Amino acid sequence: MNINRIKYGMGVTILAITVFIVACSKKSGTDNGPKADGFDKAGMLTNYADNLIIPAYMGLQDQITQLETTANTFLATPNADNQQTLKVAFKTAYLQYEQVSVNQFGPSERVLLNNFLNTFPADNAVIDGNITRGTYDLTQNSTIDQQGFPSLDYVLFAPDALAKFSGSSAANRKKYVQDLLARMKTLTGGVVTTWKNTYKAEFVQNTRSDAGSPIAFLINQFAYEMDQMKGPRIGWPFGKQSGGVQYPDKTEGYHAGISVSLAVANLTNLKKMFTGNNSGKGMSDYLVALNKKPLSDDVIKQFDLAIVKLNAIPDPFSTALANKKTEIEAAYREIQILLTLIKTDVASATGVRITYQDTDGD
Repeated sequence: MNINRIKYGMGVTILAITVFIVACSKKSGTDNGPKADGFDKAGMLTNYADNLIIPAYMGLQDQITQLETTANTFLATPNADNQQTLKVAFKTAYLQYEQVSVNQFGPSERVLLNNFLNTFPADNAVIDGNITRGTYDLTQNSTIDQQGFPSLDYVLFAPDALAKFSGSSAANRKKYVQDLLARMKTLTGGVVTTWKNTYKAEFVQNTRSDAGSPIAFLINQFAYEMDQMKGPRIGWPFGKQSGGVQYPDKTEGYHAGISVSLAVANLTNLKKMFTGNNSGKGMSDYLVALNKKPLSDDVIKQFDLAIVKLNAIPDPFSTALANKKTEIEAAYREIQILLTLIKTDVASATGVRITYQDTDGD
């Protein structure tokens, strides 16, 4: 596997997910899932939509707007102080993105939001060419690694970034940043609008568990996000799928030095989604209603353990790869256990078939 060609977005699952997302809007009817007497699955889905998914997208929309405002201040006066202020706003917005990463279905999948917002590593050489020419089309699927958070990370925070905002290509560079942010705002705003106006009703109505249902997709996404934690976020840079060769510059949020913070935020949100934010209306509660309380408890405990182990790794992850190998290995091991619990045990208990194609065959 040539890790230089690995790009993390959601591209590897587009075909499989699209098939059953299309079905999601067409198939409701009789509940075909395992029997959980007395458990309100429509209420669970309503909780997800109203209290977790839509607010998370709205939060991302707000944070991108704030990031744009801070970026414009930096672009008007590109100095070290403004760059540092911008880095704080960038981190805040990127952390908020981790709240929606798991929700790549329905409106988000239709516009490939995760692909366009977080395919990493960015293609730095092509980005430099775009800036030099001053011409590009960010609506093309082929440009997913030229935009979003990873591209902003490179353009704004690479070691020589500040000097370039005063160089010969400064005007083109500033416009590129503005175009990236405008694209992020447009895509996220469209997802928010569609969820509010039409998609929420489709989502809540379908309480089935077969391929194409929200329940099946949520569990597939829980597992998929864990696969990405095991692979692109932690395992691949650490050398787990490359014969021990490490790739510190292939990490998420590399130039801003926030890779571990992003990973912790991602995993913390996955736990929040699994428990329905401890509302009594989450996937963990559904498992209890299916007489699988020990499994529910095991998954929650494993989330907590994996989060603790991740928190023991200091940022920047690229530096930790060299001097915190024991801590990274411990976190990787707990992530593997959590992935197996979700991908095998939780899927089996809920009657859900894992339909996405993972990246390393476990």
